[in-house]
Amino acid sequence: MYYILPVSEDPRQVFTLDMAIDGVSFHARVEIRYLWAPDCWVISVWDNSTGELLVNQIPLVCSYGEVNDLFLPFRHLRGGQGMGSLFVLRDMDEPPTPDPAEGNLTAFQIIFGDTYA
Repeated sequence: MYYILPVSEDPRQVFTLDMAIDGVSFHARVEIRYLWAPDCWVISVWDNSTGELLVNQIPLVCSYGEVNDLFLPFRHLRGGQGMGSLFVLRDMDEPPTPDPAEGNLTAFQIIFGDTYA
């Protein structure tokens, strides 16, 4: 199962998700931040039940016509259960920038869920 993260243009967004990744319960705290100097959005994820920071400031890079699982390098985390998969997809045909940047995060969809095989 996949979830579309409820994002806005707020430069710092924090929310919790109660979800199942590959059938295993996961209580996540997600922070999405805009970084002014590189003009990019990043995501950090904590295990909300333990407070452990799992991934820190991963740049949100768009998937253009091919699968770009941003959490692929983190499949060893959570005791080998991994982080699932995270994709950034265009929400419109021609967003103003190739990847999320200042003022256009909502032109993209951030999808978080089961591990993509």
